[in-house]
Amino acid sequence: MRPSRVHAALVALIALAAAAPTSAYLKFGYTIGTRSLVLKWPDAAPVTYVVGSRGTATVTGAEFRETVARSFATWEGVPSASIRFASGGVTDRDLADNDGVTQLAFASRPELDRTLGATSYTIDVATGTLLEADVFFNAAFPWSVAPTGQAGRFDLESIATHEVGHLVGLGHSALGETEQVGSGRRVLSAGAVMFPIAFAPGNVDGRRLLPDDIAGISDIYPDAGFRAATGSISGRVVKGGLGVYGAHVVAMHLRTGALVGGFTLDESGGFVLAGIEPGPVVLRVEPLDDADVTSFIDGPRVDANFRVAFSDKAIFVPKGGNVPSITIDVVAK
Repeated sequence: MRPSRVHAALVALIALAAAAPTSAYLKFGYTIGTRSLVLKWPDAAPVTYVVGSRGTATVTGAEFRETVARSFATWEGVPSASIRFASGGVTDRDLADNDGVTQLAFASRPELDRTLGATSYTIDVATGTLLEADVFFNAAFPWSVAPTGQAGRFDLESIATHEVGHLVGLGHSALGETEQVGSGRRVLSAGAVMFPIAFAPGNVDGRRLLPDDIAGISDIYPDAGFRAATGSISGRVVKGGLGVYGAHVVAMHLRTGALVGGFTLDESGGFVLAGIEPGPVVLRVEPLDDADVTSFIDGPRVDANFRVAFSDKAIFVPKGGNVPSITIDVVAK
């Protein structure tokens, strides 16, 4: 076993994440030779975690532990996913890498003035198995656990739910809209808990999983019926006959409005969107020009020089099946 450490972060206005070649939802992973490995926990046992005993000036230790437990319960409550969690209790220890303990705790990092929280992993690089994950929440920020939010304070449950998404192996989703504010960006809307930029203080919308989050966790840890109950779409995004790397591809269900997104992450412009509710969908392809592209994937390779495009007709996704060979042509701006 060869352990290695990787990191992901959620920030107030700018986000950074470790990402590598994957298919849909931006699952964390990497490539060894010709093998692409997705980071995930072993299926046999629940993921056991401990919670730090300390709170902050605005959140007590007990409130912190209760909030973290709710965030884990939110992900465990996805009926089409098989992952389970177990509380290992409370600890007074500081966060420590490579100690074999998955821990969530506050740490005061005022120098990280745009980082609300971050998740790091110890992995077996030969298999992609997650061995340990640690989540820190920046105590230098004002936090709230109020049921409906509190003006001027970031919602701890929303941020914890996002970080637990990283803990299980999910990367960032690009389903959202932002606007420029000074040197950063402000969220106008988010179509997934895993959107990389946090809502403004006082907002609690990040507590509830959306279809893209549910499809992502279910795809990594599917229950027995997930594959048979959902469908997928695969294809390419091309410009001038060549594949487009880093295009954001979104399936919008025409009956429910549910959105599931993914990326083209190879030189052929190939994509796979899985976990889609059966029925008619339309595909939208857009450039990653509304955020720091390194929040999602390797920035220098991303082609954002094209106009938004759509599939030329509705696509019917079959239950338990795949719609292959969809090609969407885009043109330069």
